[in-house]
Amino acid sequence: MRSRLSAENFETWLAPIAWGGCDDGKLLLRIPNKFYADWIRTHYLDLMLELLRDKSGVRNLDVSWEVDERLAVELKKQEPVRPSAPPPASTVRSSEPARIQANLNPKYHFESFVVGPSNQLAHAASIAAASSPGSRYNPLFIYGGVGLGKTHLVNAIGHRVLQDKPNARILYVSAERFTNEFIAALQNHKMDEFRNLYRNLCDVLLMDDIQFLAGRDQTMEEFFHTFNALYHSDKQIVVSSDVYPQQMKAMEERLISRFQWGMVADIQAPELDTRIAIVKKKAEQERIDLPDEVAHFLAETVQSNVRELEGTLLRLAVKAELMKRPLDLVFAREALRGSQPRRESVTTVDDIQRAVCEYYNIRMADLKSHRRHRSVAQPRMIAMYLCRQRLNTSYTELGDRFGGKDHTTVMSAVRKIESRILSQDAEVLASVQAIAHRLDRT
Repeated sequence: MRSRLSAENFETWLAPIAWGGCDDGKLLLRIPNKFYADWIRTHYLDLMLELLRDKSGVRNLDVSWEVDERLAVELKKQEPVRPSAPPPASTVRSSEPARIQANLNPKYHFESFVVGPSNQLAHAASIAAASSPGSRYNPLFIYGGVGLGKTHLVNAIGHRVLQDKPNARILYVSAERFTNEFIAALQNHKMDEFRNLYRNLCDVLLMDDIQFLAGRDQTMEEFFHTFNALYHSDKQIVVSSDVYPQQMKAMEERLISRFQWGMVADIQAPELDTRIAIVKKKAEQERIDLPDEVAHFLAETVQSNVRELEGTLLRLAVKAELMKRPLDLVFAREALRGSQPRRESVTTVDDIQRAVCEYYNIRMADLKSHRRHRSVAQPRMIAMYLCRQRLNTSYTELGDRFGGKDHTTVMSAVRKIESRILSQDAEVLASVQAIAHRLDRT
């Protein structure tokens, strides 16, 4: 496979794997952690099996994985040592114009980012892009809902690049700011200066909320040429969006295609354990004495938005200080009484699974099984889709709730149903609407 992949991809994903043996057509590969299995299964497994079949002549081959702690230790040894002191918020080259500044948020570093199953892929890809800017995962496209950590990761990439290369020229802008600067340059006849800044005086371009460019024909045209200039000069491009590239309405197809040249990574709503870790991390940063039971209570109360979760903690701490009350569970419940979800009216994954089973007249055991017959596979995919739409349940958690499936399997199922809905598939539309109606009546 070395000859089929770039050197960077081979060294990152395949070099750390060890051979574990072969028994009756089942190949055992030893890996540093489970993340490798998920990644390889999604991106390289088909090619791997194709090559193995060609070389061995055996048609029925399968792969199993075994996490080997020794490989994880070896992988850790190969990671570069990072200085512990945080870098300055921005770096200005003395020989460049004063406006060549990173404009990074000083609070957003990798060290302060809490990693969980919901954001593991985006975090790993961001570190990889920051470690080898312009060569690994270029462009990097990070997407996810509001307040889940996209901006944090984009800024962290800039800080890590500056940490490794203090003279790197970083530009962090929102798509709105890029648009406003482009319009101002047109009005003031300064397009040469604008293009020089973004195409020649920039080593890493970090852009938040790229979906803002959609429908702005001139701005999309300008960004298209900026993208090409940076990409062909091996300059790193990182963009974030609230939706997957193909779902950006009114975005030029050629831009959507380029966003998918590199790596597309999503961030989902964090699971309970990750939310608890996030609120504890924030309390530590703000020097708030936060009891474990209060952290757990906050994580259960605010479920879908990291920014809201952190904001709730800060408001609670300020209120406790003003009222001279201890920040304990009694006070937290009193202060957030109106914010707590009414559990009896909240739809759960179990509710959706039951509704789908009733509609299709299948057993719950079949829904959670690994059967691939259409009579079971389609209801399963629709159930997964409804869980994502109504509950924003993470792909990893859904995999667990549907019989221990990989998060990539769930992601593929959800996207298939989304695609069939977008194509106005009458059968799927009718089923989804009927099940949704059942859920709304309960």
